[in-house]
Amino acid sequence: MNKWDLIKLAEFSKTGRIKKDIHKTEWFNIVLVCLETGQVIPSRPEPYGVCFYVIDGKGTFTVGDEQIHIGQGSMIFAPAGVARGIESTQRLTILGIQQPH
Repeated sequence: MNKWDLIKLAEFSKTGRIKKDIHKTEWFNIVLVCLETGQVIPSRPEPYGVCFYVIDGKGTFTVGDEQIHIGQGSMIFAPAGVARGIESTQRLTILGIQQPH
């Protein structure tokens, strides 16, 4: 059994996002993504689906042509092949559960 303290693993940088691989299996990958307020992950398509869960903070998520503002405790899904991006509007800690790639 593995246990992770995601709050303690959260790490931020003024120069850009920090992404940490937490756990990988043949069925899914789990990543922790941390963005300071105002940092952006530009919208682009990826070859895998991902479920984003906001642990803390707020942001604007773009999936395809849709934008949604979400915060702590919210979750969205971005399917494979669809452009997705994130803009942090308040220091943002995200758990990503991805299809393996």
